[in-house]
Amino acid sequence: MSLSLFVPLRGGLRARLAAVCSALAALVAVAAQPAAAASSAGGATVVTRERVDERVLDLTIASPALGTEVATRVLLPPGHADQPGRTWPVIYLLHGCCNATGGWLDWTEAADVAAVTADTEALIVMPEGGPVGYYSDWWNGGLGGPPAWETFHLVELPALLADEVGAGEERAVAGNSMGGTGALGYAARHPGFFRAAASYSGRLDTQADPAAVMNRLADFGLDPLALWGDPVAQGEIWSRHNPIALARHLPPGFPVYVSSGNGEPGPLDEPGAEYDALEAGFGEMAAAYVAEARERGVAVTAHLYGPGTHAWPYWGREFACSLPLLARAIGAATSAPPEGNCFVSI
Repeated sequence: MSLSLFVPLRGGLRARLAAVCSALAALVAVAAQPAAAASSAGGATVVTRERVDERVLDLTIASPALGTEVATRVLLPPGHADQPGRTWPVIYLLHGCCNATGGWLDWTEAADVAAVTADTEALIVMPEGGPVGYYSDWWNGGLGGPPAWETFHLVELPALLADEVGAGEERAVAGNSMGGTGALGYAARHPGFFRAAASYSGRLDTQADPAAVMNRLADFGLDPLALWGDPVAQGEIWSRHNPIALARHLPPGFPVYVSSGNGEPGPLDEPGAEYDALEAGFGEMAAAYVAEARERGVAVTAHLYGPGTHAWPYWGREFACSLPLLARAIGAATSAPPEGNCFVSI
């Protein structure tokens, strides 16, 4: 934008001064716009933008909350390029544990999310969450500080996406495994921020086996107490990150989708697959969560499908089955999943 400070000499001094002041004010307003955007994003900035194809946009973001640069993949909705001024609803799709590269590519590489959402009129946002970030602002001995994944996902990222791709405030959140833990935790800790949530084989009771969570941290050479502290001494912090304990904070009628297998090899497993104790435990947690949430008046759609292991074929199917629920909650048009692939809710 170019503004001239030249003011013609005709007219009184007061008029000339007023014109100069008006031009200066306009310049100040223009200069302040990027600063305002950075402020709303908590100081986070987009470092690189890579347009992989017509729909896929990869962003590298410098995050003060994390103290480093991280990536986010965005699937753009149909017609996005033709409607530059439009605000779009958003589905945040969170990844699971233990991918040392960050996990932000998992949903497009291990599941057919691009095809499933081809006609969904919403942004599909897949942010990095760390191999064992657990979608939390880490306790770090009570000092806080990086990594603050929750701040990145719910403060920094939404503001940047609003500026970059027109992300609006109609949001849903879903995730597999650790991402399911994060999805239901985020929705309950921040009532009103999301309109619906879904968990596919999530750890929905983090206090049922604290050692399992802590061992995952140790596997990556991290301090097991850094995440939420000691499960007894800092039990309140653990409870604030426990989906089943948080179910009471979801408003009555809030749409939630929960799915899990029982660990027995199922129809989407490879021949010779073995019993999966992890999925069996998560299946029990899912059943307990469904009962608790329904008791609290939450509108739970549950697919506890029996045989099935902790594996991507099930999570891809369950995302497709839950997509109409998520899209409806945020006012986004989408198509129904393939006939016969889904179920009647228990």
